[in-house]
Amino acid sequence: MPELLLEILSEEIPARMQSKAASDLKRLVTDSLEQVGLVSSRAEAFVTPRRLALVVDGLPAKTPSMRGERRGPRTDASEQAVAGFTRSLPEGAVIEERETPKGNVLFASWEEAARGTRDVLAECLPEALRGFPWPKSMRWATHEMRWVRPIESLIALFDGAVVDFEFGAVRTGAETRGHRFLAGNAFAVSDFHNYKAKLINANVMLDPAARRDLIRTEATKLAKAEGLTLKHDPSLLNEVMGLVEWPVVYMGAIDDAFMDVPAEALITSMKKHQRYFSCLDAEGNLANRFVLVANTETMDGGKEVVAGNERVLRARLSDAKFFWDNDRKTPLEERVSALKDRVFHARLGSLADKAARMEALAAYLAKYVPGVDVNQASRVAQLAKADLSSGMVAEFANLQGIMGRYYALNDGEPKVVAEAIADHYAPQGPNDMCPTAPISVCVALADKIDSLVGFFAIDEKPSGSKDPFALRRAALGVIRLVLENELRLPLIEVFTRGYQLIGTGDNPADELMAFLADRLKVHLRERGISHDRIDSVFALGGEDDLFRLLARVDALIEFLVTEDGENLLTAYRRAANILKIEEKKDRRTFDGEVQRDKLAQAEETNLHVALCDSGPAIARAITNEDFAAAMKMVAALRAPVDSFFDHVTVNVDDATLRENRLKLLNQIRSALDGVADFSKIEG
Repeated sequence: MPELLLEILSEEIPARMQSKAASDLKRLVTDSLEQVGLVSSRAEAFVTPRRLALVVDGLPAKTPSMRGERRGPRTDASEQAVAGFTRSLPEGAVIEERETPKGNVLFASWEEAARGTRDVLAECLPEALRGFPWPKSMRWATHEMRWVRPIESLIALFDGAVVDFEFGAVRTGAETRGHRFLAGNAFAVSDFHNYKAKLINANVMLDPAARRDLIRTEATKLAKAEGLTLKHDPSLLNEVMGLVEWPVVYMGAIDDAFMDVPAEALITSMKKHQRYFSCLDAEGNLANRFVLVANTETMDGGKEVVAGNERVLRARLSDAKFFWDNDRKTPLEERVSALKDRVFHARLGSLADKAARMEALAAYLAKYVPGVDVNQASRVAQLAKADLSSGMVAEFANLQGIMGRYYALNDGEPKVVAEAIADHYAPQGPNDMCPTAPISVCVALADKIDSLVGFFAIDEKPSGSKDPFALRRAALGVIRLVLENELRLPLIEVFTRGYQLIGTGDNPADELMAFLADRLKVHLRERGISHDRIDSVFALGGEDDLFRLLARVDALIEFLVTEDGENLLTAYRRAANILKIEEKKDRRTFDGEVQRDKLAQAEETNLHVALCDSGPAIARAITNEDFAAAMKMVAALRAPVDSFFDHVTVNVDDATLRENRLKLLNQIRSALDGVADFSKIEG
């Protein structure tokens, strides 16, 4: 079946926009075609720095004939409304009156004859392109069309023939251009296969994945030849892939004079300013080699390209070396006073205020983090933000904490203090390293808890997709620090202490616990733990120890996958449903004591005895945090509960007997609710 080929050739598209642009092009065009009945068998989009391309296979030569219909105004609407509806209809439309629940309404129907696909594409394609959602776009004085960069040419071919339309100042054709420097004049194409082959001959690799693979393969090969490995950096690889149409990979050298600068600073400088890949030696240390990706081939095999890039890098790294040498002249301790001039938040004070709160909170948290030296924790909190006033961090913000570690070691601070300064921002994501050293854990918690309490207290909470202060990330950091280090941290108490240090707004401790519960669900989802299991334990209230809560959740999960657990959950729901109906009917609850002398059948007597015996034992087990034992005692209730429902009728004519049995059902519900709120469990 016929094929559609579309290409928009333009000035350079920013690398960060390319991947989404390709998917947007595919979505907009295919959606537009489907609306007119043109369904394809395959659609694939491609992007390079200069072009967006789309191939759509399996389109029919004509659109199918269709019946159109449109609802109009009510029959008693004004003449103007009816006239406006009539004018909006295509020629030949038939209007009829239909009865609806909202009164008599006018409906119009018409037949849409089949049309040539090429004619339809001439209407659909420019409309789809006009709706392109570029994050940033340009506009021109000569036309209304907006695009990310000036468009040079348009290809639109259907079944080998041009789909004629105008987009902005450009009209469609069958010609494109190859590489900006390596290729010559424009050339014509006939279909996608011909288009892709001619682009290769014109030094353009259309497929982004192919460019990425080539860069990775060639860079790895060059590093291996020197006995090195390429530093893993997927984000840099994806960016560089979007900067070149014809990747050519070379290796250069770093001057030895710069190798005493911290590796993180060199790597960051090379990545941020030059998009160079770093190389590591056998021990994992930064080697004095880098890999660059050019967008052109040269007659000398790249010698001048490498030499030029080495000259540029020398200037860049000279800046980094200057910062490193100059920053070390001022001890971190002397930089602390500069934090007074740095605003953390207008309502939460300066960074000096935050550091003071962190120091006090770290000292408070020390009793919950085994092995913490309180004096060292206070010292870390005092110095943790000091490197923000250094030249290196001012240039490379991602090095905050990391440079603090180097400067602390240079100042003669204990290694454990220096390491904790670097670690206090961690973890910054689900895959980031989580600190385990006691001082690092203590100060990292203090930093994150201060931010959470502070911003919640002044009502600067995340909303929807907006989280300008990264509070979701901070909450996840607290969760990981607590769980991965098995800390017994009473969070309500800790949040309250943090609030006392801030002294503004309302105490957000309870609200923060709910926020952490939501983050905990996200965190545990990867472990396959359903959110309702967490809800069922949180719903009991008073649980602010995440480690204990997770132990309860784990015990509950193990219980629910057993036959006893499944049957007791069913029994709980049966009891709860009966109680809900009868309580609504009688307008009262049945939470009083069960009268032993009114237990008429052996099955209800046995159940009552089992519930009375197990209730206190379950409570003691939970108090002792022996959740497995508590679940075992709950499981022992299965037999008497099953027997009760098999042999006892609850709603009998005898009102006294009925009430006593409803109280017994409530006793079942109460016994199980002591372990978890089973009403929250789904499935």
